[in-house]
Amino acid sequence: MPAETHVSGDKPDRSEVLGIVRDRLAEILEIEPDQIAEGDSFQDDLDADSLALIELVEAIEEELGERSVGFRIEDDDLEDLKTVRDAVDYVVTRLG
Repeated sequence: MPAETHVSGDKPDRSEVLGIVRDRLAEILEIEPDQIAEGDSFQDDLDADSLALIELVEAIEEELGERSVGFRIEDDDLEDLKTVRDAVDYVVTRLG
């Protein structure tokens, strides 16, 4: 069965994307989602290392790949994602 048949077609809104990023990051960092603010820096505020960010990217791609066929976060763009807000804005933009 083609992957497209499993895609709901509903693009998540910005608040839903924030929730996804927050939840996945909380799982990776083993903290509560409510401890993650949108303005938090991955490195300075959350002590997330590069491995944690790669895990976050993979988790977001997996989650959103179910809704948007072929959704990917480009490796070259990772260095520009410094805060939770950067990640959310990037995902929302990529989803169109």
